[in-house]
Amino acid sequence: MGGPREGRQKGSGMSETTCVTVTREDRFRFLIDFGPGVPEIVGDEPPPLGSGAGPSPEGLLAAAVANCMCSSLVFALNKFKGDPGRLTATATCKTERNESNRLRVTHIRLDIALGAPPDGLPHLDRALAQFEEFCTVSQSVRAGVPLTVNVLGPDGRTLK
Repeated sequence: MGGPREGRQKGSGMSETTCVTVTREDRFRFLIDFGPGVPEIVGDEPPPLGSGAGPSPEGLLAAAVANCMCSSLVFALNKFKGDPGRLTATATCKTERNESNRLRVTHIRLDIALGAPPDGLPHLDRALAQFEEFCTVSQSVRAGVPLTVNVLGPDGRTLK
């Protein structure tokens, strides 16, 4: 969901590219740089691996889903001249071990509370029926996003 913003590059047609740089600071703590004009944040694993100095990768995924879904709901309601007021969303990631004993996010639950009374939102039923389809992040997560991973040495040589 959403239009161009810092860290996002327009491509040809409807294609866009978002670039985020993550740099290790210490143990499992990373500085996350979203690009010019956007404050950097720290991501960290919770103890015992990290020190919990910032959100975990699972927390960042949950935040991305919640943020995008809320933006999509606002967009859908705005199409009908509705304003949901102050939205509050809580995203909960369920993490479990798979058959190889590796931790995986197996479910995300998102609860969104409207700040405005529902009876004051024109065509709320129509907005609720379509807003999830506008959410770039959640629809991509639901579908399973292909991932390409490259590992480079300090000299720039591709190791994997």
